[in-house]
Amino acid sequence: MSEQPLPPGTRPEGARSEEEAARAVQQMFARIVPRYDLLNHLLSFGRDRRWRERTAEAFAARLAEPDSRALDLCCGTGDLALELARRSGGAVVGSDFVHAMLVRAHAKAHRQHQRLHWVEADALALPFSDASFDVVTAAFGFRNLANYPRGLEEIHRVLKPGGEVGILEFALPTGRVFGRVYGFYFRRVLPWVGRVVSGVRGPYSYLPASVEQFPDSAGFAAWMERVGFRLVSYRLWTGGTVALYRGRK
Repeated sequence: MSEQPLPPGTRPEGARSEEEAARAVQQMFARIVPRYDLLNHLLSFGRDRRWRERTAEAFAARLAEPDSRALDLCCGTGDLALELARRSGGAVVGSDFVHAMLVRAHAKAHRQHQRLHWVEADALALPFSDASFDVVTAAFGFRNLANYPRGLEEIHRVLKPGGEVGILEFALPTGRVFGRVYGFYFRRVLPWVGRVVSGVRGPYSYLPASVEQFPDSAGFAAWMERVGFRLVSYRLWTGGTVALYRGRK
């Protein structure tokens, strides 16, 4: 009997199942926590800060409501969750399955005098009730899930009716000249810089490979619609190198 094909999701080298893929991602990101923020800023030429600000701004009106509840999935060291909290009149929760990332996020929030709730959880099996949040976001983390359809279904489940999702992800620019220049940087320069600065071999080679395996913008928007999101849209920023996908339950 032939094996059933795995659902679309990240597949780090050597991973033969969803469980192996998730474990590989978890271990990979735990190893780069000490240089994670530095490399985010360095490799994006500082643009990552503005991308997160613009994502939070897109939901500012909903966040400002006094009883709003927002969830930032795959929150890493908390940068987008902090941006949400600065605009929130209610509560913000940051969730990740890498413990060391949450430790760093908690310390960062304490230094910035921001009150957030941090939950260690798998984005494919969230420990939240149905219809719990007005806004759910994810910045550069959704791509690392071992099962993309289930990740979208979980986001849809925990959103309140009328709630909004915002997924910020890397994209590949299609322009002939810029696309070639960016491709060289993304596939050759970025992994080398990431390896040198982090002192860890692997994670920053995984990054371009995972982006190339991810659906294109129109394809991912179509997935969101199939799960049940409405008013699905996406906007490309910085020459088409990142995309913000939005939808409503």
